[in-house]
This record gives sequence, structure tokens and C-alpha cells, in this order.
Amino acid sequence: METMIGRAKDILFEPRPTFKEVDTEFTQSGTIWGKYVLPLALLGPLAGAIGRVVFGGALQSERASINGAVMYFVVSVIVTLLAVFVLAQLIGLLAPGFGGQKNDVQALKVAAYASTPALVAAVLNIHPMFWWLSAIISLYSLYLLYLGLPVLMKVPKDRAMGYTAVVIILAVVIFLLERVKEYVRF
Repeated sequence: METMIGRAKDILFEPRPTFKEVDTEFTQSGTIWGKYVLPLALLGPLAGAIGRVVFGGALQSERASINGAVMYFVVSVIVTLLAVFVLAQLIGLLAPGFGGQKNDVQALKVAAYASTPALVAAVLNIHPMFWWLSAIISLYSLYLLYLGLPVLMKVPKDRAMGYTAVVIILAVVIFLLERVKEYVRF
């Protein structure tokens, strides 16, 4: 498996061939979590914690204390990892209903790699003014789901659009729930 930065660049700028390559790779879920998801999942919470100390949070103009920033960081990392985990579980659970394979590692690959734009854009949490730009960039994750789901989950072409639509709706719900943490005061 290539480096995290190389994989992220490939998934962002060459998603079709990258998903085909990912499909053929034998990768353990621990490797995906440890060498890809976790490092990317730390970026946004770190930027958000720094931003809360320097600029204040989304709903409050006052700056957070160091303790508040640390609490925000910890909660944000947990919520971000949980969001990827829940998305992966839903992808795996829904696949057989649409004629695809139930494969937890492949489902994690789709969830992890499709989440790349949202995870990278989370660095914009450094300032509350940039929430809208982060949200727009995160929409690219939905397109990556559209590209990756049929390839990695082996859903037949005639059922791929329905499967993708259901997963995208669930991903939007997960994303919106995950964003609630930005409005909690720590």
C-alpha cells in the first residue's frame, strides 16, 4: 500500500483508477484505520482545537480555554472515527440487499477513501467562517461514494444506482450528525 498522502492524492484526483486498484489490494482493516483514517481524522479536530483557542467556536465569539480545546479535540476525533465506522457498517450491511457482497474490509475501504475530501476539508475548522467551504468540499465525498461503491462492493450495474442512492442519503445524515460537534461548547 502506498503512503497515506499518495493514496489521498490519488483518490482525490484520479478516483476511478484508484478505486480499481484498491479493489485488488489485500489490506487489513487495522492498516486502513491506522495508516489512513486515523491520521486524516486527526487533522480537522487539531485545526478546530487550535481555531477555538485563537478565534473562538462556531456559535461563541469567546475563545476556548486550553482544556476546552483539548476536550473538543478528543470528542471530535472520536466522533469522526465513529462516523467512518458507522458508514462502513451500513455499506457492508446494505450490499447483499442490492446483490453485492458483504465484505467488511471492502466496505471500510469505500467509507475511508470516499471520506477523504471531508477529512481533509475539516482543516478549515480552524476558523468558523470557513464552515461553508468545508461543506462544499465535503460534497465530493458523495461523488467518491458513487464511484467506489459499485466497484468495491460488487453490486450489479442494474442495482448500483439504488444502492448508491441509499448509501449517499445515509452518508449525508451521518455527516450532518457529525457536524453537530461544531456547535457544542466545551
